[in-house]
Amino acid sequence: MKKICSLLIILLSASYIASAQVVRAELQAAGLTCSMCSRATDKQLRSLDFIDSVAIDLSHATFVLYFKKDKMVDFSQIRKKVEDAGFSVATLKVTYKFNNLKVDNGTQFSYNNSQFNWIDVTPKTLNGEATFRIMDKGFLGPKEYKKYAAKVGSGSNNVYHITL
Repeated sequence: MKKICSLLIILLSASYIASAQVVRAELQAAGLTCSMCSRATDKQLRSLDFIDSVAIDLSHATFVLYFKKDKMVDFSQIRKKVEDAGFSVATLKVTYKFNNLKVDNGTQFSYNNSQFNWIDVTPKTLNGEATFRIMDKGFLGPKEYKKYAAKVGSGSNNVYHITL
């Protein structure tokens, strides 16, 4: 029983540490034409239980998303909420806190039951905050996605392709 309790405490601690690694995200929405469009998107994003606050830049149709520290972030849900508001994601840049992560094409890391695969990067080691872009369909405009489609493949909800 004592071992089970110790294991449970370790698992809970590990999930909290992992959830603290996503710092913020910058989402640019496509198709927004007025403040009412931005408001509809903002309302959808704020309905996610892991969103703490949203800052809007109307001139660039950009939303800076700040996350609750005790919640795991689901990027597919963010995309879905933008689409539910009637728009699409033009770019999603995620600022993540790394700790000595070696990055090269084809390397990967895990977060919240999702796999993140690096593409189009030069080998380096990331320490501290770094911002990456999700390059999968639905996270880029159609024109830019065409450039990466061959590298990304069909993808899935739990596999993301990212670049610096």
